[in-house]
Amino acid sequence: MAKNQVALGPTGRPDLVIPAPQKLSQHGPARIIAMCNQKGGVGKTTTTINLGAALARYGRRVLIVDFDPQGAATAGLGVQAHDVPTIYDLMLSKVKDPREVIQHTDTNHLDVIPANIDLSAAEVHLVTEVAREQILAGVLRKISSEYDVILIDCQPSLGLLTVNALTASHGVLIPLACEFFALRGVALLIETIEKVKDRLNPQIELDGIIATMYDARTLHAREVLERVVDTFDDKVFDTVIARTVKLPDASVAAKSILDYAPTNPASEAYLKLAREVVQRGVVA
Repeated sequence: MAKNQVALGPTGRPDLVIPAPQKLSQHGPARIIAMCNQKGGVGKTTTTINLGAALARYGRRVLIVDFDPQGAATAGLGVQAHDVPTIYDLMLSKVKDPREVIQHTDTNHLDVIPANIDLSAAEVHLVTEVAREQILAGVLRKISSEYDVILIDCQPSLGLLTVNALTASHGVLIPLACEFFALRGVALLIETIEKVKDRLNPQIELDGIIATMYDARTLHAREVLERVVDTFDDKVFDTVIARTVKLPDASVAAKSILDYAPTNPASEAYLKLAREVVQRGVVA
């Protein structure tokens, strides 16, 4: 490499150093972001947990809303989800105050509203409700002033719960596995976002696409990432999350990768992603 030549990252762009974000002089109101992809197994919950933990490491007050009946984000943060009030109780107004449902995690500045399998019944109960697409927005409005960012971990579908998440959000982040079948569904998701923008939430915007499960050794992963960048250009984050066994290991241990394996490249990748998210103005 020539002396003045800049190294390129996996996206084909210069691999620039992103400085740590400045500390906030005050907190809130939160920017609400839906972590959304209707395809399962793309690293959505993993990215929600670890991006949230990384932003908290940089002094942001973060709330993760587990909005998936599988409760993976809840379990991945080591939080109790049984015999406690959950997001399901808030959606059905069984509990009025979200503060009664919020649980603290072992990570400073990182809280979670848990979910469990009960949430799978919510769509049936909400069908007859007035303004059923806006119920989550009403819940989060009560606490948004207390956080800097609220990340909603959506279920892998485009049903009523996901529409609720999109209606409540200012922006959408799409974790996208570097696999052909994961790429196919993005157009449908973006079409859904546009419908929500047109009919329910004019302020929502696509904040970006996060490439996950990247394996630079395979031609397939490199080609998929190249195609994603060609299609979505600067909406694709420069930070790419590589595939590593340490990420599922961290989930099993109910810890973020930052706590489970702080020296692993995946830990630095999520810290870099948090820095890029702030640099791009997605969150303060």
